[in-house]
Amino acid sequence: MTTEEIIGLSVTLLVMLVAFGISIIPGFPGPPIVLAAATAHRLWFGQHGVSGLMLICLALLTAASVVLDFLASSYGAKRFGATWRGVLGAFLGGVVGIFFSIPGIIVGPFLGAVALELLGGYEIDKASRAGLGATLGMFAGVVGKCVICAVMIGLFTLDVIWRR
Repeated sequence: MTTEEIIGLSVTLLVMLVAFGISIIPGFPGPPIVLAAATAHRLWFGQHGVSGLMLICLALLTAASVVLDFLASSYGAKRFGATWRGVLGAFLGGVVGIFFSIPGIIVGPFLGAVALELLGGYEIDKASRAGLGATLGMFAGVVGKCVICAVMIGLFTLDVIWRR
């Protein structure tokens, strides 16, 4: 590998690790950023970059992560009786919770879902149950997104190193 290729791979992996880091935040697009970084690497280095087949694989994994994130959130919310208000409240609570570190990211979605379900006319028991479902679904989506993101980074790295 040339010095330029080593620097390019290092910068790309740094961007991918930042994308992985923001994947733990509900609603933030880590896998699409990983795909964009891999695509930029391919555009910059051409045949010495990631393979076209691997880019297709990464694009499919990105699509799977988006679908998984949506389905996990929706399923968890619906399974515990949440309405669209609960799902929206969980998302907004997660975004506000970012500003309060780890406890905020954990408690924020629950409080947001409960608050919007209460505003929608639910009793506290039903709103709490809906809030729990929306929060569990959102966290399941985040875990799935992080796993897919890590797999994408690993596949990209192996492909680039293997091809050199």
